[in-house]
Amino acid sequence: MTHTDLPTGLAPRLVRRTPAALTRLSTNARYMRQEEYQRLVANLRRDGALTSVPLIYGGGEYAEGAELILSGNHRCDAAADAGLAEIDCMLIDQPLSQSQLIALQLSHNAIAGEDDPATLKQLYEQIDEVDWRTYAGLDDKELALLDDVTLEGLSEANLDFQNVQVVFLPHELDRARRALEDARTGADETWLTSRADYEPTLDALASAHAAHNVGNVATAFGLILDVFENHLTDLQAGYLDDDGAARHKKPVGWETVFGTRTLPAEHAATLTRALRKAAKAGDVDDTRPWELLTRLAETYLERGAG
Repeated sequence: MTHTDLPTGLAPRLVRRTPAALTRLSTNARYMRQEEYQRLVANLRRDGALTSVPLIYGGGEYAEGAELILSGNHRCDAAADAGLAEIDCMLIDQPLSQSQLIALQLSHNAIAGEDDPATLKQLYEQIDEVDWRTYAGLDDKELALLDDVTLEGLSEANLDFQNVQVVFLPHELDRARRALEDARTGADETWLTSRADYEPTLDALASAHAAHNVGNVATAFGLILDVFENHLTDLQAGYLDDDGAARHKKPVGWETVFGTRTLPAEHAATLTRALRKAAKAGDVDDTRPWELLTRLAETYLERGAG
């Protein structure tokens, strides 16, 4: 990255252009929610003019009438949708570098809409000159936006979150999927884990690293899943109260009842024959075969109580 003097006297001029004919940015950090866009279109139809002029660039690279929109892509789209034949635009004619164009784009894009933090950061990192990064009006602190993303579906809370990526080898992936699915089906509520839980996760990984002397994160995570596998019945706390009665009526995994995902084949064969016989005799619904086991369990409990 090199220092260069910022150009002075850009000398933009006001021109009339057909909004649909202008060239759109291939990468635009700005987005606009659909309801905002429709309001903009409605306002333009009412006003019959675009009162906030877009910034466009020719520089000998784009034909007259098809210049690149540096700022105002949504305004040009809305103007076209509103049926405006021509709009006023501010045109920069002099040739500019890619860094200068991106810096102009970012510096002007505070006018309307909202920033996609990931794209904003991607564009900023493409500016290879310090002066033009400064010109863009963004600093590294402001670009730590991925930690402060506000999700539309979580508008009730301004959550600060961090993404964690774990890469698994093929033979580890199935085990991870099973364990995570069991954790989901064994619970009666869905929670968004807080950032405070991130440190305990790192602590658990560190403990697995140290105990088994492994350096790979996925392997350490696999060891944590092994511990989880050995404590499947702990998930019963999600659907049993202190007296052993069901907290809810949602399905739960068999493995949380038996503490294992498998059973010996001969036992599976015996259970299968019994379940088929009961279903054929009409003693149980063949879509609810577990009811036979429930009845046997109830009989056993009643006998034990007597």
